[in-house]
Amino acid sequence: MGVMKPISEARQEQGVTESVRVATGSEHPRTSPLSIHDMTVAYHRRPVLWDIDFDAPEGKLIGIIGPNGAGKSTLVKAVLDLVPKASGRVLIYGKPYRLHRHLVGYVPQRESVDWDFPVNALDVVAMGRYGQIGWCLPVTRPHRDAALAALERVGMADLARRQISQLSGGQQQRVFLARALAQDARIYFMDEPLAGVDAATEAAVIRILQDLRSGGKTVFVVHHDLQTVQEYFDTLILLNMRIVATGPTSEVFTRDNLQKTYGGRLTLLEEAAEAMARKGKDE
Repeated sequence: MGVMKPISEARQEQGVTESVRVATGSEHPRTSPLSIHDMTVAYHRRPVLWDIDFDAPEGKLIGIIGPNGAGKSTLVKAVLDLVPKASGRVLIYGKPYRLHRHLVGYVPQRESVDWDFPVNALDVVAMGRYGQIGWCLPVTRPHRDAALAALERVGMADLARRQISQLSGGQQQRVFLARALAQDARIYFMDEPLAGVDAATEAAVIRILQDLRSGGKTVFVVHHDLQTVQEYFDTLILLNMRIVATGPTSEVFTRDNLQKTYGGRLTLLEEAAEAMARKGKDE
């Protein structure tokens, strides 16, 4: 039988355990599709995102909204290791992104893609199958059929052989959505998939996102149209360098939260820049 420790010693050990738990981010549930712990992103020591801490609910359509320059796209890219983090930790279902990359689908902003690259729509969608195929290996018939089925799902099967440079903006967006669908991921990140598309494409994309949610997938969407937020999303992240508010749309999408999100960017920028300057001096 072990010797009982004094209460003061036990509390001291508990305090050490708590500090370690907070420092490593282990308080985040390992079953969450996405957990972000104390993440900061900076360009040339200028803060872009500051002290982001978040756990995503599973099987939800999650909107990321905020003003231009608030760090919405940077948030997605930092999660996917496309931009470096100054600090913090990101977990996909309890593990670093590099270990669970196959669980994640990504649709970048259309403007960030080289649409003059000489490939057709089917080739682009087949790229979403490389996690199953393996790099530098041929695309076999089953994978090509899966890519064609994804194009069918977004209404683009009849343009499968069309060069991507010959597609309209809305058609290009559908092709990249099909590529993400072909991955058969569990969590999706979509960076303004509705920007600059026509009404028919927007309606088609939203139906697909809702289908993904119905299938238990978790979908993050960077979005800019406040008029459709309540209609489209179950959960929101209101972002202005920091997370201003997050939770169910019915609770978070309020006038007060929107004022804080869209009206206080300068103050947040100054606070974060000052804090980073202090941190630099301490180092």
